[in-house]
Amino acid sequence: MITQLTPARPWGISRLAPYPTTTKLPFTTVTIDPDTQLGVFRDRDGLVVEMGKHGTSSGTETSTTTNSDSAPDSGHDQDSQQD
Repeated sequence: MITQLTPARPWGISRLAPYPTTTKLPFTTVTIDPDTQLGVFRDRDGLVVEMGKHGTSSGTETSTTTNSDSAPDSGHDQDSQQD
């Protein structure tokens, strides 16, 4: 016996909405500065456009082990810095 499946409407369609109004950005090209490894945004005249400041972050993680001579109990610590 062959059973025919009824197509179902994808669940994500109910979540779709129009895109918000967009704004034209003031730059036309982006290159990477070889010394700083940062993006350099330039307008159509080739002048550098300031795109605002963005923070940087770094983090470390260390693992810890206790009672290594029998059933070890392990964990870890994390920390981070952001400017």
